[in-house]
Amino acid sequence: MTSAEAASKHERVRMHVEQMITQGLSPHEKLPTERDLAETLEVNRQTVRRALDDLEREGAVYRMQGAGTFVSETRISKSFELTSFSEDMRARNMRPGSKSVEVAVEAAGQTVGYALNLSPRDDVVRVRRVRTGDDIPICLEESSFAAGSVPGLEDGIIGDSLYDDLRSRFGLVAVRADQEIHAVVLDEAQAAALHTPPFSPAFLVKRTTYDARSRPIEYAESVYRGDRYSYQLSISRP
Repeated sequence: MTSAEAASKHERVRMHVEQMITQGLSPHEKLPTERDLAETLEVNRQTVRRALDDLEREGAVYRMQGAGTFVSETRISKSFELTSFSEDMRARNMRPGSKSVEVAVEAAGQTVGYALNLSPRDDVVRVRRVRTGDDIPICLEESSFAAGSVPGLEDGIIGDSLYDDLRSRFGLVAVRADQEIHAVVLDEAQAAALHTPPFSPAFLVKRTTYDARSRPIEYAESVYRGDRYSYQLSISRP
């Protein structure tokens, strides 16, 4: 068999599995075995395995040793634009929400104080939330604000969008941000809150947002489930 023929069979398997997923298989539903796929498509199991390897790397399927191959949850692709979690969800026709909302006044500490140009001893209002899309936990979000800039926020957020509340109540509008993204794994507490296995892959996003006068207004650390979120970046040659 030539390399072109092998590639053609590999692509046929891949397209067949993708079609099965789009035409009826639900997230976490089990795919046919490698043997069944090989017999159905009249190819060898190595060809099937290569196609499934590709789909697993792309996040379309996942494997559990001894159990088989399953359909992954649909990932939410986020571009490098300054948008809130709620805006990301609505743009994808998903319903944003929050669980376990905690709001407290605490000392800034070194990291937050540096980001917000505060003393580590200065008070900040911290908002901790489990963010959901269509009631599915997707993100752990912790946002901090200088207490003097958000009087009354410690009593709770009005509505579900924190950015909308900041704009309407305090006149704080984020126009740009500095952002870092790190690959991490979830500890047991984080995994429990996100309804996913411990040590699953995740993204840690650290972000400082600024207003139109380049004053820092928020420092946030968010942990996103790696199986539900991805980042999309457009680049060009200089």
